[in-house]
Amino acid sequence: MAQSDAEKLQKKHANLIHAEECKVISHQQRDCKTDDWVIHTLMIESWDVPFKFKRKGHYQNLKGARVNLTYYPNVETVAGLEFETMAVVRIKRS
Repeated sequence: MAQSDAEKLQKKHANLIHAEECKVISHQQRDCKTDDWVIHTLMIESWDVPFKFKRKGHYQNLKGARVNLTYYPNVETVAGLEFETMAVVRIKRS
């Protein structure tokens, strides 16, 4: 059986996690002040951690959609406080 793209990525990168059929409950898009990128933040049903990724442009609103995510766990420091986030490498509608 042929491997999916997510399976190939997971073989190369040990910390990578893949989740399928995740329901998006919130999707925010913000323009980055330093360059042309748009920062996307997703909240996923049953998760208390935001999933973040960048794209060159705005994306269709994913609220209510089911998506497949490939991501790394990440910790961001904001004003001296650490916040857990998930850095999305690959996102695709289910």
